[in-house]
Amino acid sequence: MTKSAKKILRRHVPVEEAFARWERNQKISAAYLELEEEFAFVGEILRARASAGLTQEQLAKRMGTSQAVVARLESGRTLPSTRTLKRFAKATGHRLKISFEPEPVK
Repeated sequence: MTKSAKKILRRHVPVEEAFARWERNQKISAAYLELEEEFAFVGEILRARASAGLTQEQLAKRMGTSQAVVARLESGRTLPSTRTLKRFAKATGHRLKISFEPEPVK
């Protein structure tokens, strides 16, 4: 790796600046839009656990599963079943609501 490349890697870039750069890159922007629903889903999962005031370990115990399962659920690396989502909702004091929305007109 060149010195200039190492210097770029060490430089702190504010998140707003990084997002602005990424938005200008069509490939990155398209990939983000493709994953937008998954990011929203993971955000909802994280907010539900946080609002319940539970650690991953505490939530896992309430769900009857392991902390690793909760971590995978929160990472977005797996697509949970509705049964798992119902257990998650109950364990965090929420109810599961699934809806279908029409695609926006392009």
